[in-house]
Amino acid sequence: MLDRILSLGKQLKLISFGALAIFIASCAPQQRDVSVGPSIDGKKPVQVALLLPKSHPKTQALSTSLENATLMAAGDMRNVQIHLRIYDTAGNPAQAAIQAQKAVDEGAKIILGPLFGEAANAAGMAVADEGINVLSFSNNTSIAGGNVFILGKTFQNTSDRLLSYAALKGKSRAVILYPDNIEGKFGKAALEKAAKNSNIQVVNSQSFEFTQKGIVNAVPLARASIAVEDADLLLLTSNSAGALPLLGQLLPESGINIGKVQFAGISRWDIPQQTLRLKGLQGGWFATPDQVVRRNFSRRYEAVYKKKPHQLAGLAFDGIAAIGALVQTGKPHALASKGLTQSAGFEGVDGIFRFLKDRTNERGLAIAEVRNKQVYIIDPAPRFFRF
Repeated sequence: MLDRILSLGKQLKLISFGALAIFIASCAPQQRDVSVGPSIDGKKPVQVALLLPKSHPKTQALSTSLENATLMAAGDMRNVQIHLRIYDTAGNPAQAAIQAQKAVDEGAKIILGPLFGEAANAAGMAVADEGINVLSFSNNTSIAGGNVFILGKTFQNTSDRLLSYAALKGKSRAVILYPDNIEGKFGKAALEKAAKNSNIQVVNSQSFEFTQKGIVNAVPLARASIAVEDADLLLLTSNSAGALPLLGQLLPESGINIGKVQFAGISRWDIPQQTLRLKGLQGGWFATPDQVVRRNFSRRYEAVYKKKPHQLAGLAFDGIAAIGALVQTGKPHALASKGLTQSAGFEGVDGIFRFLKDRTNERGLAIAEVRNKQVYIIDPAPRFFRF
């Protein structure tokens, strides 16, 4: 048993840079609203700037994947011409602001990227006065506002989908188990907000130090909270690169009645696939994009570039897909905020998505259940937004 815990504990060191780096918190002020936007002529090439941290040593492979996906999406455009120019931010906010301004000076009508939250915020501030919107790859909701939109998948979107389904299935009393770090706190806050919207009561929230010892010590506390509060739902914020493997081993061994208590998480439990083997995740729920659409994108990408796309590459494809759909309307101010926040949304790599009025996004997600180390979709992703 101890050997297994130690082996799983080593995975705590394998925190995904790509997943966390774009989640840098920012305290900078939000941007001003871009209600009019630049004037475009849909019959002529529309210039789009792609801002990437190409020279950042830790994100070169990711930048390449984002660039490839952008080019692939632009190549798919019919009756729309996208003139793409690429600018290197080096992962630096000051450089991102300089490159954003340069891009607009050279004719860009909209900016796709940057990757990091602080860089996106800086880029947005630099070009707000000129009416240019920024579609960042970040998932940091604290930078969303004004002319800065985020394409990254958000904890709030996932939490809303997961808890609305849990409520539909009769779950009513939840315990949240989360690491005491930035990502864990954002996840906890998203789950608490989603719980209020779905009439699920969060009866206890249990944090833990993000160490092996901290995780081990948190498990009996979570079990006690479930028993005392008569909870029927245990919500996990951790992902496979964090505390999830250790929790997936220890929680069922702690004596929690898994016949009564539903386990559910706001991270993808199928990345990597070996996570699905964990005993504690069997029967658990998590939200996932439309897998059929995603597989089609992955196959196409691999056929063109002879390698698998990065997990975040689809965000770049989505950005171009949205821009192309808006340009195709022929409206001179199609890339203004009103166009970007249209309620019908867009078709992307993971299914439907749309930008919300607060400049975050909503994506159509499915609910998956882990059974016999396999993923089963128990509630499909929607095909369109109802309101």
